[in-house]
Amino acid sequence: MGNEDHIARLKNGVAAWNDWRDAMPDVLYPDLSGANLSGADLSGANLSGANFRRADLSGAKLGGADLHEADLSGADLRRAKLWGANLGEADLSEANLREANLGGANFWGADLCGANLIGADLSGAHLGKADLSMANLRGANLREMDLSGVDLSMANLNGAQLLGTNLCDVTLTGSRVYGVSVWGIKVNEGTRQQNLIITDHDEPVITVDDIGVAQFIYLLLNYQAIRKVIDTITAKAVLILGRFSEDQKPVLDALRNELRKHDYLPMMFDFDPTTNQTISETVKTLAGMSRFVIADITDARSVPQELQIIDTHCRTVAVRLIKKRGEPEYGMLDFRNSPWFVKGRYEYENAEELITSIKENIIGPAEAKVKELRKGNS
Repeated sequence: MGNEDHIARLKNGVAAWNDWRDAMPDVLYPDLSGANLSGADLSGANLSGANFRRADLSGAKLGGADLHEADLSGADLRRAKLWGANLGEADLSEANLREANLGGANFWGADLCGANLIGADLSGAHLGKADLSMANLRGANLREMDLSGVDLSMANLNGAQLLGTNLCDVTLTGSRVYGVSVWGIKVNEGTRQQNLIITDHDEPVITVDDIGVAQFIYLLLNYQAIRKVIDTITAKAVLILGRFSEDQKPVLDALRNELRKHDYLPMMFDFDPTTNQTISETVKTLAGMSRFVIADITDARSVPQELQIIDTHCRTVAVRLIKKRGEPEYGMLDFRNSPWFVKGRYEYENAEELITSIKENIIGPAEAKVKELRKGNS
């Protein structure tokens, strides 16, 4: 049990308590350990450095309170209202913060190791450099939060929302990420994400090393419909590249429609090379999931760049080059020595001729190259 005089002074009201703290600057660490302060209104109180170890602060109002460097280890803070409170470098290890309102609170450098944060409102909270290792953040809303430098090793993030969250220099090693929602997260070389557990507590442990693909891998393993979609895409997808000009786009549209009739899934990638900053990754992704690629090199300024990406990064994908007869090739790179490109190129007079001969001159040679490449890799 803590100091009875200190506990009595705090229960006497925040104004009297703050006056006493101002008058007694030598009392750096008030001892309030084990105190029953459930439901107390301590808003705006100067509680810096105070010892609240294993105190009952459930439902307490601590909005705007100064708890800098306070010891709240093992404290009961269920449903406590800590909005805007200063908990910088505070010790909250093993604290119960279930359903607590932590909106806008400062936790910079705080120790939250093993804390229970289930259902806690963390909107606008500042968690930079905080230690959340082994903390329970199941279902937590961490959307668009800056968690840079936070230690989340072995934390429970099952069902957490990480939309647009900054995870640069975050340690996620060994954390649980079953059901986590990950979209638009920011990571860097300092993000440690080894041995992430993608299965639930009652399931055999499966780990991955990338939180961005964790939810996808789990779905792929557990849902037959997802596996069927992936198998269909890799077996039937065809990437169409070319110049999407007013004259040439109708030809590519006709090619796309005809491929559908032959039971393929055509994908067309149209972009403005002067503004798009993710061309390389997009091309690699689309080509990597395609059965083969059809590239119309008729006066196509962007296609050489796309083909160079495929030639460098997607060397198991068959590529069929086509060109309108008599039209120039813009800046065409030499792919004659690239074994994944069908030898030569097919030249067509117009869309009608292209469609009429698609099976013989495009699909047939492309499929033959697919079989050749797969045989060589088997």
